[in-house]
Amino acid sequence: MHSSRARLLAAPRALVAQSFPSTASVRWQSTAAAPQSSTKTKPKSAPETSPSFVKNIFCGRLVTDQILPYPNVLTEEQTENLNMLIDPTEKFFQECNDAARNDELERVDEKTMQGLREQGAFGLQVPTELGGVGCNNTMYARLVEIVGAHDLGVGITLGAHQSIGFKGILIAGNKEQKEKYLPKVASGEHMAAFALTEPSSGSDANSIRSRAVPSDDGSHWILNGSKIWISNGGIAEVFTVFAQTPVKDERTGEMVDKVTAFIVERSFGGVTNGAPEKKMGIKASNTTEVYFDNVKIPAENVLGEVGKGFKIAMEILNNGRFGMAAAMSGTMRSSISKAVEFAANRNQFGRKIHEFGAIQEKLARMAMLQYVTESLAFMISSNMDSGSKEYHLEAAISKVFGSEAAWWVTDEAIQVMGGMGFMKESGLERVVRDLRIFRIFEGTNDILRLFVALTGLQYAGGHLRAIQTAIKNPTANLGVILDEGSKRAIRAMGLSHSGPLPDVFLSLKDQALDVAKTVEEFGSACESLLIKYGNNVVDQQFQLNRIANAAIDLYCCAAVLSRATRSLELDLPSAQHEKKLATVWVNEACSRARYHIKGSRSGSTKSDFDAMTSISNDLIENGGLVAGRALGF
Repeated sequence: MHSSRARLLAAPRALVAQSFPSTASVRWQSTAAAPQSSTKTKPKSAPETSPSFVKNIFCGRLVTDQILPYPNVLTEEQTENLNMLIDPTEKFFQECNDAARNDELERVDEKTMQGLREQGAFGLQVPTELGGVGCNNTMYARLVEIVGAHDLGVGITLGAHQSIGFKGILIAGNKEQKEKYLPKVASGEHMAAFALTEPSSGSDANSIRSRAVPSDDGSHWILNGSKIWISNGGIAEVFTVFAQTPVKDERTGEMVDKVTAFIVERSFGGVTNGAPEKKMGIKASNTTEVYFDNVKIPAENVLGEVGKGFKIAMEILNNGRFGMAAAMSGTMRSSISKAVEFAANRNQFGRKIHEFGAIQEKLARMAMLQYVTESLAFMISSNMDSGSKEYHLEAAISKVFGSEAAWWVTDEAIQVMGGMGFMKESGLERVVRDLRIFRIFEGTNDILRLFVALTGLQYAGGHLRAIQTAIKNPTANLGVILDEGSKRAIRAMGLSHSGPLPDVFLSLKDQALDVAKTVEEFGSACESLLIKYGNNVVDQQFQLNRIANAAIDLYCCAAVLSRATRSLELDLPSAQHEKKLATVWVNEACSRARYHIKGSRSGSTKSDFDAMTSISNDLIENGGLVAGRALGF
């Protein structure tokens, strides 16, 4: 399952690298790979700056460099190359791949595998000089969208191979490693897998126990351990493996264990796997345990630096996460098409069912969720292709939103189709089984929400500390103090300091203003949480979930307003339809965000949180439900 049902980070506390404003002066040391700032080194008193839209809303600010105008970085040549790939890929999945058969076989049919090799599907992002197709992230996302529309089992096989399996070699490998491994994995001659998760290490990926020690002569490493839920685990020849290794601590001089990444070949010997796992969905994807018994890994197969493997693991996951949103966008397109076709032709009570308001609302909401997800996927891929290093929170949001949206949309498609949707013949029962895993792997949505909230609060905390520092020397920092004071005074009077989200099409100005006002309110709520809880905010997961949900809605609002603005400016045929999608989405999403903001700071809501903690504790102590049966026996 892309190596795990929850392969993201260390425990939530390790998500935050710096202290928040507090009466205590505790500092947290991060073991997670923190997003790198694209700015130059600044004095310690200066706060970090970032072009990330999501990071900045935690400070109540609108920074729109990466969202407006809606980005599109494809050159004419890349657009032409992509168009040449789209039709053959569509045709292959429509005519050559049989998703139902793959599901029944519980493996991808060999004819399909060979066809994918011939299509170049196993090396989409590998440079052409190394045998790949040479796609950038945006081109890759568009092709992944097609796969997601047709067969998620095949999608996982391809994604586990290239999105994470050999992605480490692509982004962190040296010249020799790339030249040795990329041609064969790009051709599909060798399959790849990402081996991180272990029985005791799921969401807390830094707690792995597999261990590699250097040989006496330093020529190789000896690896022992095991991994679970490894996608392609039974068919891979090349593995990106993460293991604890002895490293000298630069501060103390003592030897400590730190994670190192290795490129491991099955041919090294000592690499075996268990039988394929029996799963609810994505049955065509090969998922197994993988065992390493005294595997001798050449010293030159260390990926990156010794002791720096955890950062590489996080970068691989962060780098590939946008692709999931693209796949989910494709899945929703397919599910919606089936629901629309059925609703347009099904007669009940003397009318087509699409004429009934209940069905109309379902179809409209399905379309909105697909539009948002697609907007996120290609905004992020374009940002990455533009060279941005600040996309981690946005990519995490796209994964959370897309996986939950696709689940809801496909479930509603089944509902629209009624009994027909429930039947195997429609194909939707397989899709809904396949979709369930997407909220779990590539970082569970629960952990990703904490990642978004805590990383954003960390950023806001740095800015709040800078203000506190400025107050200590008011003469030298008078401008900063007066500016901040005016903002707070305006907020205290219940007024907004912000104008509308800039550069949005005029007919969407009300929605642009609503987003701006909600962002300001969101920043104020984040500041209140930091001041109230300080470092202990990491333990306030009820509040953090609400903060994350508000951040997700606000970023989605910005993405759809940006995309709809582009369509309106270009007067595209679908522009007015997109305007309606954006209008309804933003109106409702801002209301939801304000609801979550209120929930993060309300005293009565805090009382409910305490009650839920107590209810949960009662269940654990009782070993199950506490309330007696309704009949008393």
